[in-house]
Amino acid sequence: MTTRPESLSSAPPMALQARIAEAITQAGGWIGFDRFMAMALYEPGLGYYARSSPKFGAMPQSGSDFVTAPELSPLFGRALAAQVAQALEATGTHEVWEFGAGSGALAQQLLEALGERVRRYVIVDLSGSLRARQQERLAPWGDRVQWVAALPARIEGVVLGNEVLDAMPVQLLARHGGQAGGVWHERGVALHGGAFAWADRPTALRPPVEIEGPHDYLTEIHPQAQAFVRTLADRLARGAVLLLDYGFGESEYYHPQRHMGTVMCHRGHAADSNPLADVGEKDVTAHVDFTGIALAAQEAGLQVLGYTTQAHFLYNCGLGPLLEQAGPAERAAAAKLVLEHEMGELFKVIALGAGPAWEPLGFARGDRSHRL
Repeated sequence: MTTRPESLSSAPPMALQARIAEAITQAGGWIGFDRFMAMALYEPGLGYYARSSPKFGAMPQSGSDFVTAPELSPLFGRALAAQVAQALEATGTHEVWEFGAGSGALAQQLLEALGERVRRYVIVDLSGSLRARQQERLAPWGDRVQWVAALPARIEGVVLGNEVLDAMPVQLLARHGGQAGGVWHERGVALHGGAFAWADRPTALRPPVEIEGPHDYLTEIHPQAQAFVRTLADRLARGAVLLLDYGFGESEYYHPQRHMGTVMCHRGHAADSNPLADVGEKDVTAHVDFTGIALAAQEAGLQVLGYTTQAHFLYNCGLGPLLEQAGPAERAAAAKLVLEHEMGELFKVIALGAGPAWEPLGFARGDRSHRL
């Protein structure tokens, strides 16, 4: 085992850090990064998403840590609504299920755009503080909006997840030495002098593809995100799933040059790569392996209906005319959704279906399913 210490924060989330330290001790001195990430984000009453601090917002002056597409521009939800409307009609369903609804901005935009086509809008969110904000924002829709803590045995409708997969805990794999003779380790967290420290243990786990090169290599695997998709497949009797997030297909995700992994933290609209510092005070994410998501879906019985960049998807859904009708400030904000150096290329959209196949309009041009 190798260790590298990082100082513990003396900020208010000390209770969370003490809880994680206790878990490490009880586990014999080491926990996998997936467990560390889960506790840092979701530990009841203590984790980042269990705290009442602002998280979503366009500017750091609001006290927020990052912005997502619905907060950036309401045109995101209006364009996405065109795809949701088509999906509801194509599948003969009347419900929308949103996972990780954040501030409730996307739900509001969709409910305004879709009107009576949505008979029930169901939100699944692990954060009690965010749920309270959502309930306040969505109060005008009354009982049409509901919150659940667990999935029913059967779902019929359109399932949405905008920046949900990236917040699911990942396992870290580190190769010491090159492709020839290199040894793979699982990177977890230990304690060193009272501080959290990276600690590597030999493992039989491997990335899904062989990674060439003589260099050390750090990456992630995504069993929880893939399990989430399999659960959706098991419960979705009829309908569609739309997942929007930042990430890559397998060949790009596990490219030899991507040797530092993709784990990233966000706080005050600034990014850093050290999840062991300021634990509980910032978001922790990892990019999505969309090939793994697609394979998990297919193996569980869902169809891959399309995969493309967010820019192609939104333009296919009618963003162009919406931009033409918008004012200068609104156009400038919405442009970030599709510009290549902003969210347009890095963010991807994948559509999965249960039931008869149909062709989603969001993938009419620029479909990259063949590259997964």
